[in-house]
Amino acid sequence: MPYAKTGGLGDVAGALPKALCETNEADAALITPLYETTDRSLLDSLIIDNLEVEWHAGEDKPQARVFYSTATGAPAFLIDAPRYFARPGIYGYRDDYERYAFFCRAALALLKRLGTPPQIVHGNDWHSGFAIAELAARRSYDSFYQNTRTVFSIHNLAYQGQFDPAELPRLGFANEWQTFEIDGTANAMKAGLAASDVLSTVSSRYALEIQTPEHGYGLDWLLRLRSDRLVGITNGIDYDVWNPATDPHIAARYTSEDLTGKQVCKLDLLRSFNLPEEPDRPVIASISRLIPQKGYDLIREAAAALLESGAFFIVLGSGARENEEFLQRLREHAPHRVGIYIGFNESLAHKIEAGADMFLMPSLYEPCGLNQMYSMRYGTVPVVRATGGLDDTVQSFDRARGFGNGFKFEPYEAGAMIESLYEAVYCYHDEDAWRRIQTNGISADNSWQRAARRYTELYRAAMTMP
Repeated sequence: MPYAKTGGLGDVAGALPKALCETNEADAALITPLYETTDRSLLDSLIIDNLEVEWHAGEDKPQARVFYSTATGAPAFLIDAPRYFARPGIYGYRDDYERYAFFCRAALALLKRLGTPPQIVHGNDWHSGFAIAELAARRSYDSFYQNTRTVFSIHNLAYQGQFDPAELPRLGFANEWQTFEIDGTANAMKAGLAASDVLSTVSSRYALEIQTPEHGYGLDWLLRLRSDRLVGITNGIDYDVWNPATDPHIAARYTSEDLTGKQVCKLDLLRSFNLPEEPDRPVIASISRLIPQKGYDLIREAAAALLESGAFFIVLGSGARENEEFLQRLREHAPHRVGIYIGFNESLAHKIEAGADMFLMPSLYEPCGLNQMYSMRYGTVPVVRATGGLDDTVQSFDRARGFGNGFKFEPYEAGAMIESLYEAVYCYHDEDAWRRIQTNGISADNSWQRAARRYTELYRAAMTMP
């Protein structure tokens, strides 16, 4: 963000470089493709008109240009290669492995053009695995990168960038077969995990989960082997973007000291979905990709019980057709209780976070999750499954001690989810208890400044690696 986004990684890639620069301990910059969907008004200038990229000997080399931007608050270099990135979607194409292999080589060529060897190259997810593998090889013969160390972050291990290993020589990795290969397939995620000096992922619990067969997606053995170099750092959220006191997208501003504006936002949200203006009825919301990972099989199973709780149910998202169709049928069945928006709308996402009372995230797995932290910032109480970053950031409310900022359940079962939701609805009708939960959530430090300090420590550790 704001150049491109399909999920939480888009938020992270936009916010972390900015937060690192603000610590005054790191000179950080972002390198990303210039997608067709990127708003060109965000670009400051064209700084390189013809970037020479080592690519496909004997073939015509794709033209690459580099644009510069400071729209995130940190320097950003956007690599313009129309052959690979002038497409209506960000990714999801059959040749994605080739597109990002080219991007990685272009990024390394750009670093050389900029002139000063980087101390750290930090790659995110399988798309950057090619660069991590290339840097590991280059250190032995390229003096420019001799002292560069690498950090490779796993945002979702389920997506691994697999392709035919016969393509490796064409991509310039003829000598890195063992780095990429697993079970007869080339795997860019595996290459990043195997070649990087340090590994990180986006929550402490997810760092443990991905070392198990259940969540390791065939790479748990490698993560156990390299567990001494693997750490979990929970993502932060950008308090400049997600702040109910300044948010331009919501109907009324409010703070932890005065939450009266939240009721105005609730009424505005109900109007947005043509629902009855009944402010005493709780609003349960979900903003999510409508895919199995996000727990929509539980929601489908428990839909009747959810409505019996007496709450409104509002959903923003898109994904599997069967889930989209189910939600539409649910809306038709209970048009005065259910609001559905199929697609994504950034402004509406802010309205939902501000206007909802509870935020439901029953994920099968969730490496980190950001919406539960957005919700807490807006005084919206998360109800989550205890997995990955959801377990790290949400503490179940203890009525006796007034401790906790949400509700969570452990077994991946519809009954357990409904039990937590009913507990939340019960507390909602206790004004003092509800205000305590909201205050606990708003006061939690989920800032990128906290996360950036931990990344700076990780970079320093990587620099000591042999």
